[in-house]
Amino acid sequence: MTTLRGERVTLRPLDERDKPRLVEILEEPEVARWFGMSPAEESAEEFISDPEVTGFAIEVEGALVGAIGFYEENEPDYRHAGMDLFLAEESRNQGLGREALRLVANHLFERRGHHRLVIDPAAANARAIRAYESIGFRPVGVMRSYERGPDGTFHDGLLLDLLRGELR
Repeated sequence: MTTLRGERVTLRPLDERDKPRLVEILEEPEVARWFGMSPAEESAEEFISDPEVTGFAIEVEGALVGAIGFYEENEPDYRHAGMDLFLAEESRNQGLGREALRLVANHLFERRGHHRLVIDPAAANARAIRAYESIGFRPVGVMRSYERGPDGTFHDGLLLDLLRGELR
C-alpha cells in the first residue's frame, strides 16, 4: 500500500501497533459523539484490517493524530469510492483533516481512476460538513434516520459527493 505525503500530513498504512492510539482517539468525547454505536476497538479494527477498507494513519511530525479510510465500489455502472476519517481533538482546526482528504481524493482520482467520491457525515456535524465542502464536496441530500448514534436513536446523515475536477 502507498504512503501519501502532503505539506504537513503523512498518510501511511495502518497496522495493529496503531490500534491502542486509534482506540484512544475514538474514545475522545468529540470523536465518539459522531462515530456511531460500535465500540472504539471495533471501529479501529475496521480501519486496520477490514478487507473492504483501505485505512491510513494520519501522522503529523511522526505522531498519530487520526485515521482516514476509503472503500471502493467497483461495479462498472456504479463505480465510485467513499471516505471516512477522524482526528484527535488536539489536531482539529489546523487544516490537517482537509489536507488528508485532499491527499486521499487525489489518490482516488489519479491513481485509482475514480470519477466520483462520496462522504456521509451526520447531518448535525457542521464542523465536518464545512471541512468537506471546503475541498469541493457538494451536498446531494439528507438521508433520514440514516445511522444509529451513541444515544441509541437514529440520526440523519448528509450525503455529499465530489466529482473529478471539483477538488479544491
